[in-house]
Amino acid sequence: MQIQVVKSKIHRVKCTGAELNYIGSITIDEDLMEAANIIQGEKVQIVNNDNGERLETYCIPGPRKSGEITLNGAAARKVSVGDTLILITYAFMDIEEAKTFKPSLVFPDEATNLLK
Repeated sequence: MQIQVVKSKIHRVKCTGAELNYIGSITIDEDLMEAANIIQGEKVQIVNNDNGERLETYCIPGPRKSGEITLNGAAARKVSVGDTLILITYAFMDIEEAKTFKPSLVFPDEATNLLK
């Protein structure tokens, strides 16, 4: 049997953009993606602490050291610039592996979204 567990988490970043006229996805500073072990195209759950919205999309890398967190396409309707977000990815694994697995947890600077 396999279960789904948290693989990666970028905790409390500010939304820096909302681009409605875009095909879709979330743009994440590539430094944050790397630190959280998230790859381009991976499914990401976005939790908006300001309005309670939860949604899923896929991620694309943004410029390094930019702190960019931009929701694109329809997802842009679910956020406002400045909202505090939590970004989470999940992985399937065997129960025994899950018992010892350690997720990649990233806590960026809340004012700049940059790695501390």
